[in-house]
Amino acid sequence: MKVTRFILPLIILVAATVFFSIFIVKEVNQAIVLQFGDPKRIITNPGLNFKIPFIQNVVFLDKRILNLDTPPEEVIASDQKRLIVDAFARFQIVDPLKFYISVGNERVARSRLSTIINSRIRSVLGTQRLQTLLSADRTNQMTLIQAGVNNEAENFGIKIVDVRIKRADLPQANSEAIYKRMQTEREREAKEFRAKGAEMAAEITSTADKEVTVILANAEKTSQILKGEGDGQRNKIFAEAFGRDPEFFAFYRAMQAYEKALIGGETSLILSPDSEFFKFFGNIKPKKNQQ
Repeated sequence: MKVTRFILPLIILVAATVFFSIFIVKEVNQAIVLQFGDPKRIITNPGLNFKIPFIQNVVFLDKRILNLDTPPEEVIASDQKRLIVDAFARFQIVDPLKFYISVGNERVARSRLSTIINSRIRSVLGTQRLQTLLSADRTNQMTLIQAGVNNEAENFGIKIVDVRIKRADLPQANSEAIYKRMQTEREREAKEFRAKGAEMAAEITSTADKEVTVILANAEKTSQILKGEGDGQRNKIFAEAFGRDPEFFAFYRAMQAYEKALIGGETSLILSPDSEFFKFFGNIKPKKNQQ
């Protein structure tokens, strides 16, 4: 029983020692073995490894390519135009020891890189015109930015794989000014189109009125011609009829005169009984008053 009492704690102690001595480095990680904060070993290959328990500890660093989103930065171009640039970068820890000594951890590294990238963006893009920054030549500017950032990131054991601009927008005040200018320009164009439309409408209306006037004039002319021809034909017929039977023609004309003169039954005429007007009424003589 006394032996068992000593063996069990010994087994527990050995198990704890083994447990705290073993650590595993994954394929996506690299490790730094520290002894009282002093780096002792760099492990970049995955697998099972050992350390001195309770004396040494392990710091794991990511071996993959990491993404970094920098905060938007206002850039003033060489032509004094302002631009809000939102960039991102991809980086990789290539020297774990230098990385640990210079920045310590990934959080500090990201902060330092963001400052370096934004500073480099201002220095490079600030020498270019706004038109250049918005053109295809922007790729060349990003190459210069990446090279400059890489020079400083090497001091941290970091390699910059890529630097890109996600968005490049005008400040809100500039955007509103441009919007108002565009709105004013569109309103001016709309007024021009309306004025041209009104001018074309007036021309079309004038042409239509002219054509209507010409058509009415031609119609009036044609009607007068037809009326004249009709009157001539009528007169011709009357003349032929008068030549054939003068007495009948005279009677017919007298009947027409009676119809027009005596219409309504209330017409009063003062004429001589011997007037030609009454010759078809027979012999009309006034009666003498008998005394």
